[in-house]
Amino acid sequence: MSKRIDPTIEKTGSPRTAYGMMLLQAIVFGFGDPISKIAYESMPVYSLLFARFTIAFGFLMLFFGRSVVADLKSHSIRSWILPAVCTGLSYLFGNMALGHTEATTTAFLRSLPVVMAPVLSLLIFRKPYRLVHLLIQLMAVLGLYLLCVWGGLSGFGPGEVLALLAALMLAGALVFGEQSVQEVSSTTLTAVQCGLAALISLFMAVTTDHGLHYSGNGPVVWMIILYLAIICSVLGFWLQNASLESISPQAVALIQAATPVMTAIFSRILLKETLTLPGIIGSVIILLSVVLGTIVSDKGETRQAS
Repeated sequence: MSKRIDPTIEKTGSPRTAYGMMLLQAIVFGFGDPISKIAYESMPVYSLLFARFTIAFGFLMLFFGRSVVADLKSHSIRSWILPAVCTGLSYLFGNMALGHTEATTTAFLRSLPVVMAPVLSLLIFRKPYRLVHLLIQLMAVLGLYLLCVWGGLSGFGPGEVLALLAALMLAGALVFGEQSVQEVSSTTLTAVQCGLAALISLFMAVTTDHGLHYSGNGPVVWMIILYLAIICSVLGFWLQNASLESISPQAVALIQAATPVMTAIFSRILLKETLTLPGIIGSVIILLSVVLGTIVSDKGETRQAS
């Protein structure tokens, strides 16, 4: 039977561990964006996404299937459906965006949950929001703007629209996921997110690409898919869901703002995407905002504990 959710419930676990987990996710995703663009040169977006999320779902069910099924049977669909749908759509839109614009630009716009998540939490759950957090998050957005708009990249088109939709869906996944992990386990939520993302990708492949297309793809592409499936989807989703057990969606979104910095570094190495002085300054501002946000959150946790 599902336990009642109190939106003001105190979080458990170690916040500092959660911060470290989210920084690891930023590195993992930062490497995943540019290699995804490499794979998209030879494989349609929806075919790749279906393979990625199907492998991820199969991996989770192989090792954790019994506990996942038992967890789902003991809780209603309302416990997990919203973050699962939001996650599936977020990564669908985000990866579609990679096919239309630069990896760094996609990472920038997809990091806007840093301001979207607090607004959704306020509107949906009436959660209080400290001014200092708003200032730090606006500082992060300034850094993101410098990194991706003045950092050597420009323009606004279909790719940017898709990336903004991905950001909105990711903000929803964070806000609703905070409530879900109070009922279902992080592993269960990760499994249903991957499974639903696979179904959405299959639907899009059938309706827009006339099916799945895997012929002519070499071992490098499949190695990229395995990385995206096991490291980005399984590990990355789990790190996010587990972190929501200890820190707020606002804190998770703020640390995720470090992802474009990692994307810019890996894109420079792998894709030769250039980064100018404003981009470097933006990267420093983003990292500084993450550090400040962590310090402020630590102080808030300490005051609540005392």
